[in-house]
Amino acid sequence: MESMLTTLGPRLEALLGADRVITDPVRLRTYECDGLTNHRSTPGVVVLPDTAEQIAAIVRECAAAGIPYVARGSGTGLSGGALPRADGVLIVTSRMNRILEIDIPGQRAVVEPGVINLDVTRAVRQHGYYFAPDPSSQQICSVGGNVAENSGGAHCLKYGFTAHHVLACEVVTPDGELVELTADGPGYDLLGVFVGAEGTLGITTKITVRLTRVPETVQTLLAAFGSIEVGGAAVSAIIGAGVVPAAIEMMDALAIEAAEAAVRCEYPPGAGAVLIVELDGPEAEVAAQFAEVERMCRDAGAFEIRIAADDAQRALIWKGRKSAFAAVGRISPAYLVQDGVIPRTVLPDVLARIDALSAESGVRVANVFHAGDGNLHPLVLFDDAEPGAEERAEEVSGAILDLCIEHGGSITGEHGVGVDKARYMPRMFTDADLDTMQMVRCGFDPAGLCNPGKVFPTPRLCGEVPGKRKGPHPYEGKADIF
Repeated sequence: MESMLTTLGPRLEALLGADRVITDPVRLRTYECDGLTNHRSTPGVVVLPDTAEQIAAIVRECAAAGIPYVARGSGTGLSGGALPRADGVLIVTSRMNRILEIDIPGQRAVVEPGVINLDVTRAVRQHGYYFAPDPSSQQICSVGGNVAENSGGAHCLKYGFTAHHVLACEVVTPDGELVELTADGPGYDLLGVFVGAEGTLGITTKITVRLTRVPETVQTLLAAFGSIEVGGAAVSAIIGAGVVPAAIEMMDALAIEAAEAAVRCEYPPGAGAVLIVELDGPEAEVAAQFAEVERMCRDAGAFEIRIAADDAQRALIWKGRKSAFAAVGRISPAYLVQDGVIPRTVLPDVLARIDALSAESGVRVANVFHAGDGNLHPLVLFDDAEPGAEERAEEVSGAILDLCIEHGGSITGEHGVGVDKARYMPRMFTDADLDTMQMVRCGFDPAGLCNPGKVFPTPRLCGEVPGKRKGPHPYEGKADIF
């Protein structure tokens, strides 16, 4: 495979120019991981295309040579979904960062995959619109990556995930063909299959996104509680009352400590948890619901409530939550980011169980989550210089996912499976489920070259008869096959 990559290098340089093909070992290290740094692999070759046609040509070259390839955007993913292959090509789309069209009457925009999420909103805000999906990394994550992972964000409770805001994708298929997938065509919903497939079915090169009108008014409050369990009960009360906020976010004491150290968000001292609730929409409706939410927070036991008087105060309330993941680096040398989902009704019970897991194991867990839709983001803290610490952290991380499954939830809500959670897939799905998913993948990529090794726990060859796996696959671990 190494000799095949060496042969492929000059062909890629002929396509892109020598300055767009990286083979220097030191420069390659830049791309060895995404935002989840405990999975690392130095790519064999990195290419920096400018156009969809260049990506299609690169994929055709890889397909002809039988070389695996992986697409990467900004590298902010948190599941190892864009982890490169040492025996393959990493296709980086960050140079494809143009907003190609803004159609305000049609409430849509057409962008390249390297466009930064927040830049879409910045481009259309003057017209009274914005791009609703808002991952915490929206200042640096790319729309192409959002499509791959079906990213959500704080406001996905009311406005949905990326899939709800994508109208069409231009895609390079694994055989190097450029095709258009749309949401409104006849037949199977191929666009729905593609969004959230974690880059295993092709590479998106152009995305038509839905624009959302800026609401008439926005009201935000921060409520402080003595414990995260009490805060969780407040969430259940709000949703149970039929109120659908734009966002309900929660942080526990450890996450608050990290945020204070990093960005001085000045949340109420002594809080065991803070709840951020944001309502938006028609002014009269928001005013009525906001008063109800404030009352329910007080009834649940909030000892302090702050209401944002203007955009500056609203931004300060959100500052701590938006910086939470990175802020944890202030209180721990290393950490694992988890991403599980549970029904809202079991939120207090599961949070108590996570506290118990942390106490029993001696592994600290900082909880940050989209409370409104039960999407948990436990940050499992450890010292990577301490022997065995990472392994203990991984055990706690896995136990948290088991809790999510036990309570009728999922092992991921928005970060994806990637390489990090592939081993947990059999805990949630049967062998028949996994084989059916693999058949869909094989329909797109029969050679298994497009982002291989992701999502599924063991390699499955296209054309293999589905059935219960008995031991390792005979080709498992052979780089020239996968």
